[in-house]
Amino acid sequence: MVDIILATKNPGKIEELKALLADMEVNVLSLRDFPDMPEIEETGVTFAENAEIKANTVARITGKLTLADDSGLEVDALGGRPGVLSSRFGGPDASDRDKYLRILELLEGIPDEKRSARFRAAVAVATPGGETTIVAGTCEGRIAHGPSGESGFGYDPIFFIPELGLTMAEVPSDVKNRISHRARAMQSARRILERYLATGKL
Repeated sequence: MVDIILATKNPGKIEELKALLADMEVNVLSLRDFPDMPEIEETGVTFAENAEIKANTVARITGKLTLADDSGLEVDALGGRPGVLSSRFGGPDASDRDKYLRILELLEGIPDEKRSARFRAAVAVATPGGETTIVAGTCEGRIAHGPSGESGFGYDPIFFIPELGLTMAEVPSDVKNRISHRARAMQSARRILERYLATGKL
């Protein structure tokens, strides 16, 4: 069975990605299994660049197939912020709650029709030999007027999906694993992994 490393320590992200790979013939590891891995600086200006940096670095250091995602929230009324800075929005010590409350504060008084937003994800798959393929996914919605729901992580409690009438944090995990930005990117990534398992090439 082929090892694949998820280039993240985020427990919520690890759980989601493992669920999306559960039926594949791969042994899924994460950076939590490599405590000596150096911190990887995300110096890219796009989600795709950051995903590629993480995937290539981890694949090179470990000698194993690596999958990395970079994702975040884009709010139209904020000019696309927080974007690639989603994980660092509000400062390095800000909690998920701090981050989404800051978004709500910035959007105070903004009506529903101007609260459009999207989650965007890029997933990179890299081999130790330097081959890399990148895919992407998005999920459209709007920013709610307050947090709701206990599931998920990050900005999920304030990301409202009009067609479901729920925030991402209220959506059952099996539904989220079909409709989320990460799930949509992973649908394409799975095809890449299936090809790799069959041919040894991305």
